[in-house]
Amino acid sequence: MRIALVSDTYAPQVNGVTTVLRRIVRAVGDAGHLAAMVAPAYPGGHPPDPLELRIPSVPFPPYPSIRLSLPLSRRINRFLNDVRPDVVHVATEGPLGVVGRAWALANDVPLVTSFHTDFPRYARDYHAGVLEPAVWKWLAWFHRPARLTHTPGDGTRAELLAHGIGHAVVWGRGVDTTHFNPGRRAASCRRWLAGGDDTVIVVHVGRLAPEKNLDVLAEAWRMARAALGQRVSFALAGDGPLSRRLHARLPWARQIGFVDRDTLAMLYASADLCVLPSRTETCGLVALEAMASGIPVVAADAGGLKESVRHGQTGLLVPPDDPHAYVDAIVDLVVHPFERREYGAAARRAALERDVRPEDVELLAQYAAVSGQPGSSESCAA
Repeated sequence: MRIALVSDTYAPQVNGVTTVLRRIVRAVGDAGHLAAMVAPAYPGGHPPDPLELRIPSVPFPPYPSIRLSLPLSRRINRFLNDVRPDVVHVATEGPLGVVGRAWALANDVPLVTSFHTDFPRYARDYHAGVLEPAVWKWLAWFHRPARLTHTPGDGTRAELLAHGIGHAVVWGRGVDTTHFNPGRRAASCRRWLAGGDDTVIVVHVGRLAPEKNLDVLAEAWRMARAALGQRVSFALAGDGPLSRRLHARLPWARQIGFVDRDTLAMLYASADLCVLPSRTETCGLVALEAMASGIPVVAADAGGLKESVRHGQTGLLVPPDDPHAYVDAIVDLVVHPFERREYGAAARRAALERDVRPEDVELLAQYAAVSGQPGSSESCAA
């Protein structure tokens, strides 16, 4: 099979969408098929790859790390004409996604789309809730022609179905349990983060942006530090428009910035607890990565996080906007190390149930079905 992927975000950016896309490219290639990518160009350039078309992009003013690509239709169309894909998989609803969608429909090539980002809730978090009905109207228009629309959560799938996106299926909530595993724990990393082996290390991983509910995180961490003192150390991994604000509010927290996947795996495994207050996750891949690394998660009882974290087994779910509830959960797991380790071991076992390999087999079978190609699950499994 020949699969064309179109996305408004891709490597070297680090986010949930790019993680899933890189998985898809690897799974397609490992099974002996072809994966071609249309994606933004980023500063610094990229190694030339005949199976990638990189489109010039500019920073998005409110959030410069996000790039907006120019919808160069002719250039993209020529590339797709040369690839002659059996399936076009559009991963984002931005300018490049619109062009990829249009090419697939105009050329009668099966279209698969993905819904990774909860834009309707983002509208609320960016104080533009009045736009939410228009956002849903746009999303319904964008996704309805697709043979399949991937989304990583059951709750999000139900929302898509309710808004007329009738071919939504749950896919994309697998975690690489080989890469993220407790064996990556490193004493040197713990010393760098905490300065002492007895200190409990609490981490947050993700974009430092309003949709991640970080005002609640900052208040919870401030109160938890006051309650626990030197028994606990806090670290933020990621970057975004709230980076300076969080540094000002949490000057004692280690701000790590963006890290590569190897460093991220070591960070998770070297920590003791992950806190995620976001209300807008469609999956909560960060929670699954932390769980695969053998640490429990304190998370918002909302969105995809409540589907990934099992309350009282692999972590604790709390009301999303109640900082006192986060404090109680953090303190509970800090002062009860046996319980924390039991949750961490259970988290690893739960993550193994979400390993990426069965999902990759399922993906190739889906591509084969929508394109009318022979089944390909056997070649992937081999």
